[in-house]
Amino acid sequence: MMRRQSGAALLAALLLSACAGGVIPPSAGGPAAPRPVPSGEGATRPVPATPRPTLPVDLPADPALDKSTAAGMGVTRGPDIASLMPSGERARLALQAFRLSCPTLMRRADQSGLTRGADWNNSCAAASSWPEASASEFFARYFEAVQVGDGTAFVTGYYEPEIAGSRTQQPGYAVPIYRRPTDLIDVDLGQFNDALKGKSIRGKVQGSKFVPYDERSQIVAGTLAGRGLELAYAADPVEFFFLQVQGSGRLNLPGGGVMRIGYDGQNGRDYTGIGKLMKDRGLIQAGSMQDIMQYLRAHPVEGAAIMNENKSFVFFRELTGAGPLGALGVPVTPEATVAADPKFIPLGAPVLLSLDRSEPNGIWIAQDTGGAIKGANRFDSFWGAGARARGIAGGMSARGSALILLPIGSAARLAKP
Repeated sequence: MMRRQSGAALLAALLLSACAGGVIPPSAGGPAAPRPVPSGEGATRPVPATPRPTLPVDLPADPALDKSTAAGMGVTRGPDIASLMPSGERARLALQAFRLSCPTLMRRADQSGLTRGADWNNSCAAASSWPEASASEFFARYFEAVQVGDGTAFVTGYYEPEIAGSRTQQPGYAVPIYRRPTDLIDVDLGQFNDALKGKSIRGKVQGSKFVPYDERSQIVAGTLAGRGLELAYAADPVEFFFLQVQGSGRLNLPGGGVMRIGYDGQNGRDYTGIGKLMKDRGLIQAGSMQDIMQYLRAHPVEGAAIMNENKSFVFFRELTGAGPLGALGVPVTPEATVAADPKFIPLGAPVLLSLDRSEPNGIWIAQDTGGAIKGANRFDSFWGAGARARGIAGGMSARGSALILLPIGSAARLAKP
């Protein structure tokens, strides 16, 4: 996955619990939406919109069904999507992203229970040569809509941070960016007990015991120093903290070059959203990324202690090919990729969002996951890199309705007539 402080949405990650290429112009689907207006350093003012109402819910009658997946929660057949499909740039980008997803989509086991691999064959075959100028017609022709559960959507945003960094330690660049340590071990608990299938823990061997790995405060204090794990060095500990939340980013090197780094594991400690801590203590009001960063910089000693209350620590590797990569193993697409919970949406499937904020409205492709992105109709929208992406993602919080687009014919197995 791309950013994977467990992957997470930036705003929700910072406030509640706890991701990528150049800047893409805003969606051109339907009537042109007003361009977001700057409202402070790095922030953007939301452009309001009226979301489409959710559909009346038709839940399965059997209470014994497992509600932890979309198929168990139940789906409702949606309307004909031809009139709902946006045209223009957003649809074109979604078609590109869908093409990238197809090779994995057709062979991947769908945890949501909504589709089978063969369901995607026709749409993927058509996508390979479909003209991008009529991308909306592609989605309208090969897909039908379903609503999972009550269809109530919550959408946050993520982006690819750009921070000052160096490949070597030198004056002004003193914050280590570590590779994944070789003694960090993942344990699949399902191998030891059937009741624990799907669960895992992460830690290290200490003597004859398996113990939790070092927490953030210990790593910051130097427990990994001198082991040759330093991949690079950041200039600003606050900027690096936020890059860890995103799980991927770009280091602007002193000589003018760029080094791209991506998620390569996490220490296994629980993520604590420092934004919620700060709001609860009355240290900040609004709680956006910009508010949090401003406080941390104005109070460096207290800020360092607050960051350490998040015991989670992310490790990185250098990215040299296309990327950043999402959970499907393909590059995520700015303004076309969303992170979603694979138990409630097939990874690679299109999603149609209608929200109370216009910037994320339209069609997206679920290509990523995140630790804070859990449950039905919970999405994290990817905005790319640069100031605009940072401004939108850092304050993205939109609510409305979501429809999942499935290959025509597959919904008949799921929804009631």
